[in-house]
Amino acid sequence: MSPFLQNLADHPLVPVFYHADAAHAISIVKACYDGGMRVFEFTNRGAAALPVFTELAGYVAEHCPGLSLGIGTILTAADTERFIDAGANFVVQPVMTAEVGNVCRTRGLPWIPAGATLTEIYQATQLGAEVVKVFPGNVLGPGFVKAVKGPMPWLNLMVTGGVEPTADSLKTWFGAGVTAVGLGSQLFTGDTTNTDALRDRVATLVQLVADLKAN
Repeated sequence: MSPFLQNLADHPLVPVFYHADAAHAISIVKACYDGGMRVFEFTNRGAAALPVFTELAGYVAEHCPGLSLGIGTILTAADTERFIDAGANFVVQPVMTAEVGNVCRTRGLPWIPAGATLTEIYQATQLGAEVVKVFPGNVLGPGFVKAVKGPMPWLNLMVTGGVEPTADSLKTWFGAGVTAVGLGSQLFTGDTTNTDALRDRVATLVQLVADLKAN
């Protein structure tokens, strides 16, 4: 098991977040880190993504030991190179493109492509993915994960989309066999400038998942 996969398995709640303001993005990462999260996906969803991510990576390197900071919503090899140069620790895709996987392999970074069928998920592992993203989770559902793990129980799957920050939702998805879950807009509802509230919400979820895994 790679160090990244070990970190993901130990800290399986992954915030999925984008904001065009670097200071705000840093405050969100700090709140999640202080709450106990150790893997964070910043998404490439706006013109400011690269400069904001560059600042974020500098902050994480100095202030967040043990945090894996990745870039999501990557579609091309060129963007992969840019964000790795900016400090990305891993790369996440909403699809699967071999050229992105090739860059990650050459640069020695974990690659998390997405799959929505058993064939796509298997092909991703054949191309070198140690973890495959199940997306969109709200369409596929926990039953899909459970069915996929039947013939291939060794798969490491991270579901994004349709995961709610509640005990019932997390219990259902982890019970289906996912290694990790991505938490997007539902984690960041309300006033995201109240970072103390976000930190406390994250800490509650981290403890919840630790209890689920212990039972």
